[in-house]
Amino acid sequence: MKIFIDTANVDHIREMADIGILSGVTTNPTLIAKEGRDFLEVIKEITEIVDGPISGEVISLEAEGMVKEGIEISKIHPNMVVKIPLTSEGLKATKELSKLGIKTNVTLVFSANQALLAATAGATYVSPFVGRLEDTLHDGIEVVADIRRIFDQYNFKTEIISASIRTPKQMADSALVGAHIATVPYEVLRKAITHPLTDKGIKAFMDDWNAVFNKK
Repeated sequence: MKIFIDTANVDHIREMADIGILSGVTTNPTLIAKEGRDFLEVIKEITEIVDGPISGEVISLEAEGMVKEGIEISKIHPNMVVKIPLTSEGLKATKELSKLGIKTNVTLVFSANQALLAATAGATYVSPFVGRLEDTLHDGIEVVADIRRIFDQYNFKTEIISASIRTPKQMADSALVGAHIATVPYEVLRKAITHPLTDKGIKAFMDDWNAVFNKK
C-alpha cells in the first residue's frame, strides 16, 4: 500500500518526503484555506517536493465548471490529479475528464455503490472516507474491503485511496483489506512512526553501550 499525506502544509510534506515514505499528496479547499496561501503557489511548491500524484480539488458544483477547472488543474503539472466530489454532476465531469485523458480522484465516497459508479465513469482513484463513516458508527474499513472485492471481481483499474484516516490502526487496517493507497494526516503519520517500546528499546541499548564504553 502506498502512503500519501493529506495536507497542504508544505513543511509537513517536506518532512515526510525527507523520511522517504511519501508516494503522493492529497489536498482539498479546506486544507488550502487553512494555510492561508495562494492555491497555485502551494501546489507548485508541493510538486517540487513530491514526485507522485497530487490531488487538487474543484470547487464548482456543476459538471461544466468542474471540467473547466479540472482542465486548468491538470495543466499545473503532469502529476496533478483532479479531485471531484461524488455527485451526479461529479460523475458527469469524471466521464468527460477521463475522455480527455485527465486523471481524477472521486472523493466523498461513503459506499461501495458510489465507488462502483465512480469507477464505471472512469475515475483513476476513488476515496472512501473511513474516519467519517466510523464517526457515524458505520464500518469504514469494511466499505474499503467491499470496494476492493468489487474492483477485483470486475478488473477495474481504478485505485482505492483510503481517506479520512484518523488513527494508525485505520491506516494498518486499510492495508490489510487491500486499499491501494492510504492518504494520512501529518499527525497520524507521526503517531504511526513512533512507539513507546521502540523508544524504550533505544534507551536500553544506549544505556548498555554507555555502561561499557563510556565509563568515566
